[in-house]
Amino acid sequence: MTLERLIATWSRGWRGPAAAAFVAFVAGLPGLLAVPPLDRDESRFAQATAQMLESGDYVVIQFQDQPRFKKPVGIHWLQAVTVDFVSNPEAREIWAYRLPSLLGAMLAAAACAWGAAAFFGGPAGLAAGALLGATFLLSTEAFIAKTDAMLAGCVTLAMAALGRLYAAARDGPPAGRRTLPLFWGGLAVATLVKGPVGPLVVAFALIALAIWDRRARWIGKLRWWWGMIAVAAIVGPWAGAVTVATDGGFWTEAIGADLAPKLAGGQETHGAPPGYHTLLTPLLAFPITLLLPAALVVAWKRRAEPGVRFAIAWLLPTWLMFEALPTKLPHYPLPAYGALAWLAAAALAQPLGPRVRWIGAILAAVVGAALAAGVIYLLSLYGDPADAWAAALTAVLLIAAGLVGGYLTIKGAPRGGVAAALVLGVAGHAALAAALVPRLDPLWISARVERALDRARLLPRQGLAEAPIAVAGFAEPSLVFALGTTTELHGPAEAAQAIAENRPAIVEAREEADFRRHLDARAVGVREVARIDGLNYSKGDDVTLRVYVPAVQTREPLR
Repeated sequence: MTLERLIATWSRGWRGPAAAAFVAFVAGLPGLLAVPPLDRDESRFAQATAQMLESGDYVVIQFQDQPRFKKPVGIHWLQAVTVDFVSNPEAREIWAYRLPSLLGAMLAAAACAWGAAAFFGGPAGLAAGALLGATFLLSTEAFIAKTDAMLAGCVTLAMAALGRLYAAARDGPPAGRRTLPLFWGGLAVATLVKGPVGPLVVAFALIALAIWDRRARWIGKLRWWWGMIAVAAIVGPWAGAVTVATDGGFWTEAIGADLAPKLAGGQETHGAPPGYHTLLTPLLAFPITLLLPAALVVAWKRRAEPGVRFAIAWLLPTWLMFEALPTKLPHYPLPAYGALAWLAAAALAQPLGPRVRWIGAILAAVVGAALAAGVIYLLSLYGDPADAWAAALTAVLLIAAGLVGGYLTIKGAPRGGVAAALVLGVAGHAALAAALVPRLDPLWISARVERALDRARLLPRQGLAEAPIAVAGFAEPSLVFALGTTTELHGPAEAAQAIAENRPAIVEAREEADFRRHLDARAVGVREVARIDGLNYSKGDDVTLRVYVPAVQTREPLR
């Protein structure tokens, strides 16, 4: 069976979105299972969800004893459901907290395929969804337990439904009865996950289309009163409960201390000039990179077509918003990546000119080579010679994705080139996430501490040693997630007091002298049972952690 016939078979009806979701599943699953908990956002989200399950308080978000009033509660509720269903908070299995992100990526790919099919046909829809699911950005967010993959899924669903309603108003295929509820449902859940981002993407697209088309009667058919009631019914109960529970403190913190600083300047050193996201796109959108020049040509030459026009109205205002925002993180434009995939699929559906084929091939080859070089650089910094096979496999797959895809495209087989780039790119990403990254031991300090404590029978959840563990000089959220909510993140005095109370203590080398001084003041001795050397990549500092128990312990150090 030829590639064209295979795509035609798998793009009919529900099969296209299902196949696109499967691509996203395959792309995200290896990292979900293999990568240790990440600092800082992922571990903060996961720890806050674990505390919800431990305390039974599903309204107020907390990290240890501190309120965490930055994002709405949606992702925590979703994580709580998956953890309760497949694991438990005591197990501290990060993969269970990542499941909503993987499901969000799958939803984004499926919705992208569903929406694009209304304008460009089933095969192009499948191509759009598969390309989105395979992108480096979405497949990476798919294994990180935070808001962004699920936000992308909900926004893409809302925009795909809106696109189908727009297509129906422009003499396209009729929108089904479920389309309007899916639009409002996607918008409501997006709001509960990350506040105003989803509504802004939708509002910008509607405004752009109304101005561009000079007609907006179809917008009035979105059943606004019904929709707003539905959004209020989904978001309102928690919004009201958290307002009462925190006496309005949640909104003061979320808006005044999180949102406003991002609008005013580069929050937490994450500032960058306009153009930052655009420059990163060839890297983060890989393997769509191969079709980026063709997508730009389609956006310009076919802008009068309803599907292309809708994609531009979805992509451009949202992209400009994030470029204008002083605070920039690479994942911010992810809710607009579905529109980029639409334009790429629309370009692929028709013959590509030689110029865009050559430019796309060169761009893909350069990005593949850059990714491969980055892999070798990672190995040189944090790897071991024994890990060279994993780095070599990853580098070969990534550079092959760019070279093979580009070669086939130049030779007049762009669909085969895109398919090759997609398969090799997903395989390269899987090798990176599952084979290489977990082996870079210096980066995974908390995971190594957890393993050392487990071997020494000192983990609090084992119930064999006194708890909680006191930590001095290393306060990353991943360690709290690994060791438990009651972990004490204080100073050398508290670590010495823990030893005096027959509890373990973990001390960073910079706090060692003060720790020893406080031990002498309490006339207690210690024995080192483990030492972990590594890099705190959140700060860029080398770290040496020593695990201590009272001197009566006789276990040898574990390394």
